[in-house]
Amino acid sequence: MGEGLVSYGRIENHPILGPLPETRRVCFLFDGRPIEAREGESIAAALLANGIRTLRAHEEQGTPRGIYCNIGHCMECRITIEGVSGFRACLSLASDGLDVCSGIVLPTPFQPAKLREGDAYE
Repeated sequence: MGEGLVSYGRIENHPILGPLPETRRVCFLFDGRPIEAREGESIAAALLANGIRTLRAHEEQGTPRGIYCNIGHCMECRITIEGVSGFRACLSLASDGLDVCSGIVLPTPFQPAKLREGDAYE
């Protein structure tokens, strides 16, 4: 790629769309870490540009989950904003002073309770 096309994980000069317009910089916290973003960009885009790929853990396997569709359909990028869980990072805009946390693990529906040794299904 040519000079100035990418600034870490953010495309600064797209070959088709052209240069990224200058916007005000904002800062929010992600799991206590300050993240710089551009005003008007999604939290997902800001996190990707800052090298953060994991946004939560899978409910059953505990494997890392991140951005998948980036258009709001899949719910893989669930995060917690200002203490309220269930936001999608790809649809939520970054703004100054937000407190954003990794998505919480939600209960898995329709899974039988884990049995202790000696327990039996009735």
